[in-house]
Amino acid sequence: MQRPSLDTIAIHAGQAPDPLHGAVMPPIVLSTTFAQDAPGKPKRYEYSRSGNPTREALEQCLAALEGGRFGFAFASGSAAALVLLQTLSPGDHVLANDDVYGGTFRLLDKVLRPLGITTTFTDLRDPSHFDAAVTATTRLVWVETPSNPLLKLLDLRALGERAAARGIALVVDNTFATPVLQRPLELGAHVVLHSTTKYINGHSDVVGGALVTNDERLGERLRFLQNAIGAVPSPMDCYLVLRGIKTLPLRMRQHVASAAELARRLAHHSQVKRVLYPGLPDHPEHVLCLRQMSGPGGMISLELSGGMDEAERFLRALRVFALAESLGGVESLAEQPALMTHASIPADVRRATGITDSLVRLSVGLEGVEDLWDDLEQGLARSAGA
Repeated sequence: MQRPSLDTIAIHAGQAPDPLHGAVMPPIVLSTTFAQDAPGKPKRYEYSRSGNPTREALEQCLAALEGGRFGFAFASGSAAALVLLQTLSPGDHVLANDDVYGGTFRLLDKVLRPLGITTTFTDLRDPSHFDAAVTATTRLVWVETPSNPLLKLLDLRALGERAAARGIALVVDNTFATPVLQRPLELGAHVVLHSTTKYINGHSDVVGGALVTNDERLGERLRFLQNAIGAVPSPMDCYLVLRGIKTLPLRMRQHVASAAELARRLAHHSQVKRVLYPGLPDHPEHVLCLRQMSGPGGMISLELSGGMDEAERFLRALRVFALAESLGGVESLAEQPALMTHASIPADVRRATGITDSLVRLSVGLEGVEDLWDDLEQGLARSAGA
């Protein structure tokens, strides 16, 4: 039998009808504890931090979507990242691409560095930069592709081969692409990370995170740390993410279609200095996008011709796009990375990586594309004083 499509996996993986009552939707098991047959002999679950039926259904579904064997759900993407980083020891080194999400930078630079775990941030679009930055103590290569917020694409197969040759694990934050558009484990990644808050859930009503791997030994360690640290999602949150996943492939197709159209129009607007979108032919990694992804995603970054003040006026003028952090929901969002999602990165570091004060990041939702374009046009006109 052929492998089911992602559309089918999203609806059925980990979600067989309940064997007791036949419920098609897995029940939300809110119990914190579970009765045991005898002291120290639980049936399957003993305490909800250690394991819960609703969370297990979500974890199985997430693993199946990424083509992995082991999935782990967490209370946030940052919690998932920190649990993975807890597999390191003082003296270890992480190699990361230079424009990671501000929260990831904060974890690596402000939380892990004082504990003796160092990170080198470099532009890994050229895989040879890996060779220049890797050290004898490098244990993880941590990348986002597309990256946040500059939408750089990294060649995962090339990086995976380099990492594997040195026995280093490649970690891919697949939040922007989702398994619908990109499958990192099939391209050489060791671990896939998600903020399930974003596209995976897709409705801006749950904060969550996930890790997926095929490595049994690492899976055992992550399961231990998940229980020991306890940063797990509630059963209700797991249910909501599972419900969101059912429409993930359908939603991603529309996110891509609308974003591609808006990016094309923005690229010809007189007030827009540049548009960063992997689906545009002038994107530096457009050819890689065609090879590595099944679609260029629903995120657009653009730099306005003016400075920070023009960007702020533009964002305040928007009516359909909400001025808010986060991304990947059914509603469209707009934000200014220098003042919002990436404010924790020092200004000189932001400028060096290309995150300018006039950079705006758009998360294109599921509203009518003409309504979204009208909103962007009037916002640009008002930002220029027209």
